[in-house]
Amino acid sequence: MQIEKNTKVLITLMIASFLTPFSGSSLNLSMPDIGRAFQVGTSELSWVVEIFLMTCAIFTVPMGQLGNRIGKKKVFLMGTILFSVASFLIYFATSIHWLMILRAIQGIASAMLFSTGTAIVALVYPPARRGWAMGMVVSVVYVGLAIGPVVGGFLNYRFGWQSIFYFIGLLGTVATIMTILFIKEDWVNREQGHLGGMSLFLYATSLVAGLYGLSEVATTWWGKYLLGIGVFFTALFVIHEAKVAKPLLPVRIFLENKTFSFSSLAAMLNYSATFAVGFLMSLYLQMIMGYDSETAGWFLLVQSIVMAVLSPFMGTLSDRYGSAILASAGMGVIAVGLFVVWQAMNMTSVMVIIGGLIVMGIGFAMFSAPNNNAIMSAVPPAYFGMASSVISTVRLLGQVLSMAIVASILSRIDATSANSLEPAVLLANIQYALVVFMGFCIVGIVPSMIRNK
Repeated sequence: MQIEKNTKVLITLMIASFLTPFSGSSLNLSMPDIGRAFQVGTSELSWVVEIFLMTCAIFTVPMGQLGNRIGKKKVFLMGTILFSVASFLIYFATSIHWLMILRAIQGIASAMLFSTGTAIVALVYPPARRGWAMGMVVSVVYVGLAIGPVVGGFLNYRFGWQSIFYFIGLLGTVATIMTILFIKEDWVNREQGHLGGMSLFLYATSLVAGLYGLSEVATTWWGKYLLGIGVFFTALFVIHEAKVAKPLLPVRIFLENKTFSFSSLAAMLNYSATFAVGFLMSLYLQMIMGYDSETAGWFLLVQSIVMAVLSPFMGTLSDRYGSAILASAGMGVIAVGLFVVWQAMNMTSVMVIIGGLIVMGIGFAMFSAPNNNAIMSAVPPAYFGMASSVISTVRLLGQVLSMAIVASILSRIDATSANSLEPAVLLANIQYALVVFMGFCIVGIVPSMIRNK
């Protein structure tokens, strides 16, 4: 049976979309071993994740505009190649600093994939099937999250944490070959491909200063000043982009399109509340409960399976009934799941923790694909590239904020006389982070509900 052209493109995008979540979830379970290999603590380990997110957030919007200018396929292909090469090189990292540098390069590559992938899906599928197609992409993201702990835990336990990156590099190579074979159009849109020098300078300065300052604000005296500089340059960037004829990011759309802006805000709050949970659960299961990485991976599998199975169905429901109710209810369900996990840690019950992860998986499936569909459906096709970049950027900003919260909590303990790796201390801080994340979910219900009013 001959496979349709748009189906081949979708399969290619699904494989590429699998890379980043798989690398993240599989790497979480190797964090204790990486810490022992490089003799670093939990704060330094959080930077292995955070440096990737920062570079990805900084480069996503510029790469989206570059995709408009030279073609979305070219940028997507460069992303698969760069991600693969960086993954192979990580195997040879000899220090935590080299690991961070190569993770930063992976972040740039992921920005190329994030900023073009969703736009390509929206371009090859009509509105009537767009929610389903985006649900399929979101589903494979969750498949990556699902099998990441199992495969990553197995590779880490049997062959060492470096073997994870060999596996990722091979997957990236497959994505590169399929991109060359199946994606034939470039989708150039030079009218929207603006890369002004001042816009790039203000955008990069605001994100570098703001995100790094946010990560250090709780542990250094200069963190709050750097964060302030980031906020100042963000204001300058918004003012500049509102005035120029060809902005890097058309900020007016946030002011004029309430559905787009509130859906984006809801996405950022959602990822702020959920991203670091996998990192925390890896620490809890291995460093407090005493499981090895392979066993811990099987425990974390259940949440992602639920998300992968339900996401296409939820995307189809959003095509039929709209996104606001589904996504808003999803935020509330995630908050309930976080509460169950928090309470289960007091009971030291792995079975109750699994129940909480299942609830979180249901909630995230209810939120993600419908919310992405709402963002893409709120703009005309000419803005699909920009909207794709916005989806990725707000997700990454939420993920950076999520890890910054965790890093701040763990770093604050490091600054005292207590040992941050002591089980009682670590448990208290994991539970504190979960309470903060519950608050983010509750707040996120508001923009999700009022987006269409």
